[in-house]
Amino acid sequence: MFSPSPAVVLDRVTFSWPDGTPALHDVSGAFGDGRTGLVGRNGSGKSTLLALIAGALTPASGTVSAIGDVDLLPQRLTLATDRRVAEVLGVAATLDAVRAISAGDVSPDHFDAVGDDWDVEARTAAALSEAGLPPSVLDRRIGQLSGGEAVLAALVGVRLRGAAVALLDEPTNNLDRDARARVYDLVRRWRGALVVVSHDPALLDLMDDTAELYGNTLSTFGGPYTPWREARDAEQAAARQAESAARQVVRREKRDRIHQEQVLASRAAMGRRAQIEKRVPGIVAGARKRSAQESAGRLRIEASGKEAQARAALDAAERRVRDDDSVRIDLPDPGVGSGRRLATFTGGGRSWVLQGPERVALVGPNGAGKTTLVRRLVDDGRQDSSAPTPGGADPAFPPPSVANRWRSVDVTAQTDRIGYLSQRVDGLDDAGSPLENLRRAAPGVGDVELRGRLARFLLRGDTVLRPVRALSGGERFRLALACVLMADPPPQLLVLDEPTNNLDLDTVDQLVDALSAYRGGVIVVSHDDGFLARLEPDLVLELRDGALTEGGLRTAAAASHPPERG
Repeated sequence: MFSPSPAVVLDRVTFSWPDGTPALHDVSGAFGDGRTGLVGRNGSGKSTLLALIAGALTPASGTVSAIGDVDLLPQRLTLATDRRVAEVLGVAATLDAVRAISAGDVSPDHFDAVGDDWDVEARTAAALSEAGLPPSVLDRRIGQLSGGEAVLAALVGVRLRGAAVALLDEPTNNLDRDARARVYDLVRRWRGALVVVSHDPALLDLMDDTAELYGNTLSTFGGPYTPWREARDAEQAAARQAESAARQVVRREKRDRIHQEQVLASRAAMGRRAQIEKRVPGIVAGARKRSAQESAGRLRIEASGKEAQARAALDAAERRVRDDDSVRIDLPDPGVGSGRRLATFTGGGRSWVLQGPERVALVGPNGAGKTTLVRRLVDDGRQDSSAPTPGGADPAFPPPSVANRWRSVDVTAQTDRIGYLSQRVDGLDDAGSPLENLRRAAPGVGDVELRGRLARFLLRGDTVLRPVRALSGGERFRLALACVLMADPPPQLLVLDEPTNNLDLDTVDQLVDALSAYRGGVIVVSHDDGFLARLEPDLVLELRDGALTEGGLRTAAAASHPPERG
């Protein structure tokens, strides 16, 4: 369904990466002039599509047109840490000119820089305030902001620049609960065409339309994510039912054809016996034989035609059923006995012991130090082991000046078999292949089995032999996840830092099921309340203002429902 007022139109767009790997083929569609959520499985080409719309990439064939200028907030925000926030917002030159004139410098260059934008500071301060940022951040460096504040500042910059079409790629990744709420509020009040790629259901439910990129087809639904998901699931249930009914018709028509063949064969045999025994005159037997052959031919044609029609209907029904490739996460038994101590957290005069199999959620605002704390845990587990940590712990831990920020917080490991998935997915050997990376995590496993394990994470064929640096973002993340979860011997303790950031919603479902059934210990750092609620952790620890306390989660219902749409 195309919007009557499309803001972006794609006409048979094709794009391949420099090594020849196809990314998109013959994609056509449109985005309306309101808010559109763009969904799809990892690797379907969503980020590539945004880059093509923004002009950061050029299609090999086809065309992309927009109603005006396009502004893209990329998934991997690479802001120079020494830049002023005012520069990121695009108001530095005007702001500096206004301040210079106010200080008495009447250079014509300053007046040219200001133009009619005399209220730039007030207007920018108001935009920052809407995002929950104080006006004072204008003169701070990006490196002085937390990750969440930097994303919010970049988002304010997109709003201030006021492009006709704004593209946001996973804007809530790594954001804490408060920062996500601010993003939701900004999006709710957005003016102009907005396309958002996200795996965040709460954000997607703020959209006017939902577009899905699936199998190089871009389709649009007139409504937010939850109604789209319900409609898609209902459609697929009906398609599977139609497929089952069509398969039954094929079986019936095949049985009828075989039965017809048996009846015709029996009649022919009776005719031959009658002719041999000369029970009827030859001329009569010949006439009967010709009549029987003609009748048999008609019956065969009719039976074959019915079976062919049934098979054609089955083929059409099968095409309506999605043949989705999905990650299959079936975790091995790590052999952790009930009550086996795996890790101990201490803080505020209390201690909490993680025993197998238990699940601990570590929550807290951006910048509280959750990643530093779990990296300290992983480092502690490696001190008595020369073996590499499955998935690769980061060797360069924070300096003591940072690590000692918590006077009363500590964590120790009681096992050296720790699987660590870092938030930055930086534990891989970029020069090595996926096969070599997994072999490092499972040195005693043969290549055939290693390939099988990689295939469960959708890494197959020549992909397992390519350098990791040549993999897409989704492929890289799945490899890191495979190296952690498919290690041999299997980890007794899994430490996952924001594991849902780069996963599509179907794979998140798989991960929840796998972790819920895992017989070892699990520590998850996450801002995704819905994911944590489904995981049902045995313990929730909150790190805030240098203190570690026992906390709680919002209910699953509250976590899955965003603020009301405006």
